[in-house]
Amino acid sequence: MEPPVAKKPTVRIDMQPEEEDRLSVLMDDVLLSILRNVDISTAVRTSSLSTRWRQLPWLLPELSIDVRHFLPVPLQDSVVANDIQQAMVALTKAAKCLFAKPRRETTITTLQLNLYLISTFLSDIGPLLGDVIDSGLLKDLDLCLLDDLKPGDSSELHMLQLAKDMHGFFNAYPSVFRCLTRLSLHGVCFIELDVHHLLFDCCTQLKHLRLHYCDAGHRSLWKIDAPNSKLSVLEIDTCCFERIELVCLPELEKLYWNTWVSEYISLSFGDVPCLGELKLSSALTFYSTVFKLSELLHGTTSIHTLTLDFQGENLWIQPEMKQLCTAFNMLRKLTLRGIFVEFDIIWTTAFLEAAPSMEILHIEVWDHECSAFANVGEKRSVFAERKNPQWEMDFHCSKNLLLKELQIVGFRSLEQQFVFIRALLDRAPNLQTILLKGAEQCKYCDALDAKSWCSTYPSFPKSEDEQAMVATRISDGKSSPRVIFRE
Repeated sequence: MEPPVAKKPTVRIDMQPEEEDRLSVLMDDVLLSILRNVDISTAVRTSSLSTRWRQLPWLLPELSIDVRHFLPVPLQDSVVANDIQQAMVALTKAAKCLFAKPRRETTITTLQLNLYLISTFLSDIGPLLGDVIDSGLLKDLDLCLLDDLKPGDSSELHMLQLAKDMHGFFNAYPSVFRCLTRLSLHGVCFIELDVHHLLFDCCTQLKHLRLHYCDAGHRSLWKIDAPNSKLSVLEIDTCCFERIELVCLPELEKLYWNTWVSEYISLSFGDVPCLGELKLSSALTFYSTVFKLSELLHGTTSIHTLTLDFQGENLWIQPEMKQLCTAFNMLRKLTLRGIFVEFDIIWTTAFLEAAPSMEILHIEVWDHECSAFANVGEKRSVFAERKNPQWEMDFHCSKNLLLKELQIVGFRSLEQQFVFIRALLDRAPNLQTILLKGAEQCKYCDALDAKSWCSTYPSFPKSEDEQAMVATRISDGKSSPRVIFRE
């Protein structure tokens, strides 16, 4: 019989009463960088994890309080009034907590605050903002005043009331003007207010302004003459201004205008010496007329980045080339979006002569059908029948020696696209890269659960053999730049 095996003595390991987790032993700056990547409600809840985390949310130098983070998840397209009320209650509670003294001692370098323009809640938020500003704890305010109605559901009376609520808020808490650097307004009608005085005389630190579905009376003129303004970015999205005259905005660098209602040229430029980036996006309707781009850009001399988006409809610019030379003299990047797939695009080479400094040409082909209209017939009653652009081309024009990159989004193996690329190669001998991408999925088509209507056209080359054939057709037996394919 084998002798019994002796048991090993039991070793007792004494555990510490509280053992810190791996996150809690990190430095404050590391933990704060983690909190910056979560929404504010989550950041506040972390204060209950341990004594180590308790003060961290009040040490964040940058805060983002967005009412949409307090709405039900998943967020629906149409938000009910009760959800909005509850979300604003939760936002107000979070703001009171984060701005409370003495816990808040660290200066807030930037506060991004998105909330619904509801007067009952503005009377709660206003004193909080005023107090934190007056105490010197807030430097820059990024304020977004949302509307609880969709643009199509909003009446003029409702828009006028929003304007009154906003004006009352600013008048009651004038401290907000002192540190307001970014402002975004939705669905506000300024017909009874002096919009120029409010936005440019009062908001003296304003650098970024975005207006969505706003106006000063249907098809009104908005004249901006603000020589002391610090505004550098102006975004106009689906606003009912007949015309905007930028008489003087000395520090304006970027201007975006999406969907205008004017029948004629909707913009004019005066003293805008710093304007370098311009984006114009709209579709040509039966109520619109085409205009000369050179006339619209008259007065601009420093544009380096230009985007023209035709949204898959007819072009709203008239054929011209040399007339654009003054406005295009500094142009480095030109983006042409929403060009209907059946249109020739060789006309776009006309811009090469007008822009001798162009380095990147980006073209996006519109190869799908989507619309907010119920059917194609209804859409065609608003938009004019599409016609292929007819531009008289000068095939002996001077060459563009600085163009380095051509980008085509929505590329298909269509003969007209090969003709365009080869024509561009003749005009740009120093072209280094051709980037070909497939069509980007449209969110509206997804919403309608619709497939690309032009599936009968050749598809984007995906296999190596297909891509090799495309590269061969582009070179046409000659040396060509590097061709890159991206789905």
